[in-house]
Amino acid sequence: MNITITDSAVSLYIKEISLKRGDSLRLFVRIGGVGSGGFSVGVSKEDPTPTSYKVEKSGITFFVNEDDFWYLDGMTIDYNEDLGYVNFSNPHIATLDHPDKK
Repeated sequence: MNITITDSAVSLYIKEISLKRGDSLRLFVRIGGVGSGGFSVGVSKEDPTPTSYKVEKSGITFFVNEDDFWYLDGMTIDYNEDLGYVNFSNPHIATLDHPDKK
């Protein structure tokens, strides 16, 4: 399991969710994403489990639970400030909103 969260994405989450050093943010598969009717990445402020994959950035623990590894493994989450756009990419999944379609 590997996930990359850029510094700009971390800053966005800290600002928008009012995260503080020591907080944890769960990243998970969300069904019915805005405009896609498919899959997207959801976030929830909660604590990781012992089996969660964890990445710490700027004092925040970002984590993924085992049930969501299939979607988030290899993902990069980036934020483009100029466009106000969060970009999710994963080289293992051709179409993120409908992962079974190639």
